[in-house]
Amino acid sequence: MSKDKTPLEELQEKLQDALKSGNVQFAGPFPGNQPGPGAAQTEEVQEPDKEAEETLERIRNFSFKPREIRDYLDRFVIQQQEAKKVLSVAICDHYNHVRQCIDNPKLTERDYHKQNILLLGPTGVGKTFIMRHISKLIGVPFVKADATKFSETGYVGSDVEDLVRDLYKMSGNNTELAQYGIIYIDEIDKIAAASNVAGGKDVSGRGVQINLLKLMEDTDVNLFSPTDMMGQMSAMMEASRGGKPRKRSINTGHILFIVSGAFDKLAESVKKRLEATSIGFGNTQAVVDRDPSEYLHRVETSDLIKYGFEPEFVGRLPVRVACDPLSASDLCEILMSAEDNLLKQYEQDFKGYGIDFKMTTEAVEEIAGRAHKEKTGARGLMTVFERVFRYFKFELPSAGTKSFEVTQETVANPHESLKDLLKANSHMRRNVLAEEIESFSERFQKETGLTVSFSEEARNRLIDIAVDRDKTIRAVCEERFKDLEYGLKIISRNLEETKFEITGAMVENPDSELSKMVVDSFQNKKPEESSDA
Repeated sequence: MSKDKTPLEELQEKLQDALKSGNVQFAGPFPGNQPGPGAAQTEEVQEPDKEAEETLERIRNFSFKPREIRDYLDRFVIQQQEAKKVLSVAICDHYNHVRQCIDNPKLTERDYHKQNILLLGPTGVGKTFIMRHISKLIGVPFVKADATKFSETGYVGSDVEDLVRDLYKMSGNNTELAQYGIIYIDEIDKIAAASNVAGGKDVSGRGVQINLLKLMEDTDVNLFSPTDMMGQMSAMMEASRGGKPRKRSINTGHILFIVSGAFDKLAESVKKRLEATSIGFGNTQAVVDRDPSEYLHRVETSDLIKYGFEPEFVGRLPVRVACDPLSASDLCEILMSAEDNLLKQYEQDFKGYGIDFKMTTEAVEEIAGRAHKEKTGARGLMTVFERVFRYFKFELPSAGTKSFEVTQETVANPHESLKDLLKANSHMRRNVLAEEIESFSERFQKETGLTVSFSEEARNRLIDIAVDRDKTIRAVCEERFKDLEYGLKIISRNLEETKFEITGAMVENPDSELSKMVVDSFQNKKPEESSDA
């Protein structure tokens, strides 16, 4: 074996020798197991992926207009009108070009400046949401990742080429479909900031930008990473079978790349530039009074380079658009009119417990106002909802409550509102606990074959204990009747009975009462029938 070969190359050579000799078979995840000598040769027939074919057909027949995409996004995303328009145009231009190249492959030989996109804006304003719904509308595979998890090739961390491999997996291992997908990279501003660190080699900032350059333009990416042993072995297995080999790489020429980030410090930098240019022209006050995130609409290439991006990297992101911060009224509109909003989600959550959940307009406005103070955009809504309703979700499913309305007072004082609601419905909770007693009897009969019933006194005492200890009937019964099955089975053998009543005395002192019943059963044990001599 040559000393110049790597361990992976040596392993590959050994596997190839073994495959040629027919002394090895693959099982499990590898396609097409290699039969041993003399075995019947069967050709593997792969069924075409119907879903992938339908998606490819939609791409071939792409006919959306920018306004149609914008209108579709309006159903899910509130505000961001400029971003929706810019993205709609960029998406239509890109997939119209893809469609034309599919119809006429010669067009791929022409120079085409791909409209990769840079999204700027504070957290929670809908950047990821917009792209997810665009990919859903078109039907192409979509991959999202955070830029901070990547490092320069050869260092610990993920390789940016893994994004293309993930896209391949998302497309059902269909290379033709994967090459028309969308790759979305969030927190891109973090790797720009990292490249400004003085001293040492920056492997997660500038290094990642350089690796992304070739991906965003036009390059071939190997489907199997050099460190992916399973993939390498699978590829060798396919090669050993002969026949037409599968395509082992994906070209990124038609993959659309979108990168995004909050760019907080970039807004400050643009503000200083504008303030400097406004001195002496009477506009200083107007600049100072602006919301910091609004300056992202005025970003220029020089600002991005100064921020820490490589000029070549910025050049590959020709489409740039900033998203606006969301006001309290915007958050209110999200809850009232956006499809699949958080309010509808909570309605479904409570409906799963048989509870009708309603909210007044004043309550929605109160939640929106509190969420706006969180300074996390639409994500603040989830924070407020969880804070207000966490104990409602815990208590109400076991309280027998069938409906409740959330008012402004509920949002302002959730603990007091819940306490009042539970008090008003206390009789309903006892009904729920009574039903749980019946459930315990049914489970006990199913598991043991013995039937237990509870006297009225026993039922009331169990319910009182459950209320006092804030426990379910199941927990109370499992604690008090842990030896019930063992004892009743002894009694059943002695007396040949299968039906028993649990009394109030047994609820109070289960061990002593059960012991008495067992002793009595031995004293009253039915004599065994003697057999004829």
